[in-house]
Amino acid sequence: MTRPVTIPDLLAILGPTASGKTHLAVALAESFGGEIISADSRQVFRGMDIGSGKDLHEYGRVPYHLIDIVAAGGEFSVFDFQRRFLGAYEEVAGRGALPILCGGSAMYLDSVLRGYRMVEVPRNDALRGVLAAQTDAELVVELRRLKPDLHNSTDLLDRERTIRAIEIASGTVEQCFANELLPRLQSVVIGINWERDVLRRRITDRLRSRLENGLIEEVERLHEGGIAWERLDYYGLEYRYVGGYLRGDMDKNDMFQRLNSAIHNFAKRQGNWFRRMERHGVTINWVDGEGDQLAQAMKIINSSGLVLQSS
Repeated sequence: MTRPVTIPDLLAILGPTASGKTHLAVALAESFGGEIISADSRQVFRGMDIGSGKDLHEYGRVPYHLIDIVAAGGEFSVFDFQRRFLGAYEEVAGRGALPILCGGSAMYLDSVLRGYRMVEVPRNDALRGVLAAQTDAELVVELRRLKPDLHNSTDLLDRERTIRAIEIASGTVEQCFANELLPRLQSVVIGINWERDVLRRRITDRLRSRLENGLIEEVERLHEGGIAWERLDYYGLEYRYVGGYLRGDMDKNDMFQRLNSAIHNFAKRQGNWFRRMERHGVTINWVDGEGDQLAQAMKIINSSGLVLQSS
């Protein structure tokens, strides 16, 4: 009797910043006739190329999705991502190609791999009226009360963003039981792991390269194009610190040191998120970043019990 062949619905590649996710995802897409769906919260924005690490030259002829789909200066939430991911997934799978989810934005990855539905919470003017009388510190306390496991600390850096986060948290509490889970996809998840010291060196080297190859000019161009400094701060890390340098808040060396440290801390938080995903049932098959990543990934795929056909 012939055993049925089970083909995975989705291949996912994740890892901390500077771990080489795109390179591995492209190699796998070329091997299996796949298309890449980005899970990066900043690569969706047009014109934010160097700071978000798009590295579009790496894709070659491999089709990609959810990159350059929103004008810089706008907003893009986890809810927006989940909705756009489903559209891209159906499009790729409908062509008979393998969808490959690739990125380091853990909440985006988690929302797909654990299949939970995000709630679109409308503006609540009554709640905003109450919150308007509170100090920034009081707003932070309220948000932490509603979300004791808060991981996205950028919601604490801007008053309007904190208010919106409280609004979403309050609305989610009220509505979450009315929403069904999304279908759980049959996925093979591969993570790239590096020794901490090696990853720190990769992060620092990459930051130097980006600063030498147009990052400062990119941030300056975005501001001259009409995006306020406060809005650039909203996009975090590279855009916040380089913006501070361009405003004269710090010198170039101070900017580099502070930004470099912030990216290292961000990579650590990503690792915490991935471990949290594992505790909640996501099986992440880790490969050694310093080894042959493609060979290791192929071995994982072949031993998963799922079948992929080479292109």
